[in-house]
Amino acid sequence: MRTQVGRQRKEILQLQRAGISMASAETILSRMLGKIDTLCEQRDALKKPHTHHNKGRVLGGRNW
Repeated sequence: MRTQVGRQRKEILQLQRAGISMASAETILSRMLGKIDTLCEQRDALKKPHTHHNKGRVLGGRNW
């Protein structure tokens, strides 16, 4: 997802070099990056509690 945002940013820079103003597009891209960061943080927070749950267990739920 970040690579797509990076590609779009490069396209915006090319348009800016050609003299076309793209301030609104830059604003949208920065919001997209912020949202991606927030979603990654939420994902990581959700993964943490589940990491020690399965420790020491095998398929079927037995402890070894």
